Amino acid sequence: MATHPEWIVCQFDLRTQNRERIEMFDALNHHGFAMDLVDKTPTPFYYYDLDVLHSTLEEINRHISGYPFMVHYALKANGNPLILKEIANHGLGADLVSGGEIKAAIQAGFKPQEMNFSGVGKTDWEIRLGLSHDIGCFNVESIPELEVINELAGEMGTTANIAFRVNPDIDAHTHKYITTGTADDKFGINIEMLEPAVNHALQLPNIHLRGLHFHIGSQITQMQPYVMLCQTVNKLLDQFEQRGIRFEIINVGGGLGINYTDPDRHLLPDFETYFNTFKQHLKLRDNQLLHFELGRAIVGECGSLITRVTYVKENRNKKFVIVDAGMTDLIRPALYQAHHEIQNITSRENSREMYDVVGPVCESSDVFAHDCSLPLTRRGDIIAIRSAGAYGESMSSGYNMRSLPQSVFHHCK
Repeated sequence: MATHPEWIVCQFDLRTQNRERIEMFDALNHHGFAMDLVDKTPTPFYYYDLDVLHSTLEEINRHISGYPFMVHYALKANGNPLILKEIANHGLGADLVSGGEIKAAIQAGFKPQEMNFSGVGKTDWEIRLGLSHDIGCFNVESIPELEVINELAGEMGTTANIAFRVNPDIDAHTHKYITTGTADDKFGINIEMLEPAVNHALQLPNIHLRGLHFHIGSQITQMQPYVMLCQTVNKLLDQFEQRGIRFEIINVGGGLGINYTDPDRHLLPDFETYFNTFKQHLKLRDNQLLHFELGRAIVGECGSLITRVTYVKENRNKKFVIVDAGMTDLIRPALYQAHHEIQNITSRENSREMYDVVGPVCESSDVFAHDCSLPLTRRGDIIAIRSAGAYGESMSSGYNMRSLPQSVFHHCK
């Protein structure tokens, strides 16, 4: 990398939708941040490395090239318009869970025929919106939803493309809030109810049954749950083929995890092992397309939440680093007890201390990390909370009447 790379920086204000492009020269610190930019931008803000995003997308496309695979980006992970445009420009489809996401995907340039609309509670206006754009597939989660889609499609004089979301009763062994594929979860149709659902769909006049959809959870780092999923799908395909029923698409969802512990050494997820698992274990039929719906794995590592130390406080048993970012900016630690690597990117101290890193929100759960080892930290130091590109900005809120964080992009030409 050059000593003085050229940075193209875009600041995006979520409230005003105003953008400003700035060109500047700056050096990197040892964690890869453009420090002049970081120091001049009001904190807290999201810092996105477009080079990491580009490398991630290129790696995905390299591994699926030559195979009947289609990757859809799950917009719920990060809906920032510039991020969406970058992903659409790399040829990915879109996985959507709301009408707002349908609109955002269309505006960003995703092709409607490469959009999947998921979600357990689709409303009538959202279904009509999807039908009006003739999206590629509705991932249907219940018989009542199927009947509503059929009715609305009939009213609009069109046909709805659908896939049934099947609950395969596979435990991905992740946090209970992000496990979606067991029999007790709200998502999908239980596997023993699938055959009657398929029979019903084949009789409806405004429904085109394209395939089967599965999603077993999120932040999955071991491949065995995916192997089990492949075995379940293979059995189902055999059963339906015996009845003369074949599906155009099989959708295995997403869920591939990232490395929250050591992002500097593991910026890219293990796409090779992930895709090879399906290449080796899933028995696709001729002319069958395999869909993936990745979110976190695409954008997680390209983003960091940048915050400034407001105070360093010492109680009887604890030292606290109090920063100006809070759970309103990044809720994952409070909601999921999730770990994010935390780095003091301005301290030059060799000695280290143990701190609790906390925010200003009036909630005891507003904690980013307990007993975090950092270089000696002082008021004004800048902290980077890493691997925050997924479910960070997209889940931010205005609780305590706090402003939503801005986002800043850099790209090294």
